[in-house]
Amino acid sequence: MLNNKEDLTRKQALDLLEDFAKRWLAHDGLWFQSIEQKRGIEEAIDRDIEAWRNFTVLEAKRIMEFLQLPNQGGLDALLRALNFRLYAFVNKQSIERPNERTLIFKMTNCRVQYARQRKQMAAFPCKPVGEVEYSLFAKTIDSRISTRCLVCPPDALPGDFYCGWEFTLNV
Repeated sequence: MLNNKEDLTRKQALDLLEDFAKRWLAHDGLWFQSIEQKRGIEEAIDRDIEAWRNFTVLEAKRIMEFLQLPNQGGLDALLRALNFRLYAFVNKQSIERPNERTLIFKMTNCRVQYARQRKQMAAFPCKPVGEVEYSLFAKTIDSRISTRCLVCPPDALPGDFYCGWEFTLNV
């Protein structure tokens, strides 16, 4: 049994970090599902948007502070920050840089959608939540970044990823 944080090996610390992210995501999902069951999917999405409107900015600011990212750090700062979101520790994602002003982010494996499939629930139509979440996260990292959804449920998905977002640095 571990007595304190200093007893953790590097592997244990990384495993614990992943476990913390899974616990957070489980709580987020259970919270959402409780509203969905009581008040319907539309009300749950409305409440989720408001929660993400605040959480995504808080998360971006904390990541910026932790990584000591500069204000207005551009797409390089956004790329680094995306890799330190809680989601990054439990979902598989890919990031491409087709040019110096564009970053493409794709969620290639989504635990939220997988959990709903496993429970035989309808796909989570997360596009309106994602539009708030990703745009505010990017704007917090650098106010010059605009965000465009490429695809996200309820859109028809291409099959090799769950959602895709394009970030453009406007200079």
